[in-house]
Amino acid sequence: MLYGAGLGVVLAILWITLSGYLDKPLLLWLGAGSVAFAVFLTVRMRILDRETVPYARLPRLLFYYVWLGGQIFAANVAVLRAMLRPSIDITPRLTRVPAGQRTELGRTVFANSITLTPGTVTVEVEEDGFLVHGLNEDFIAPEGFRVMGEQAAAASDGGARK
Repeated sequence: MLYGAGLGVVLAILWITLSGYLDKPLLLWLGAGSVAFAVFLTVRMRILDRETVPYARLPRLLFYYVWLGGQIFAANVAVLRAMLRPSIDITPRLTRVPAGQRTELGRTVFANSITLTPGTVTVEVEEDGFLVHGLNEDFIAPEGFRVMGEQAAAASDGGARK
């Protein structure tokens, strides 16, 4: 029930923010009806859980996204350095990265974080990890993936790993 209320509040705030109609009663009723219908469908499909409504973890996720923004900036600088050298030092590599997150949300956050970081792309999702393409060996260092995986797990799974 708490997840349904949380989802309803977030959807209502999103609807009001995107529509901007606070002075037209009919549109407010239609917005409330659409939010209620969306929550009803979520409950009916039995997908209303901690992963569908991760708003309890929102402060930690926001901290993670700020941290990820710093990592993306640093990776952008590294890609620029590699591109602007007189002799371009690009030796593409594939590596397997273990994913120890215990939920699908944690794995998704981790895989998307890898892809968002310049110089790396998650090519394939496997049962126990990911296949990642890196621009060169510097971009596929295991230590960087370990730290990112721990940060993603802490933000989305509460720090618990498989």
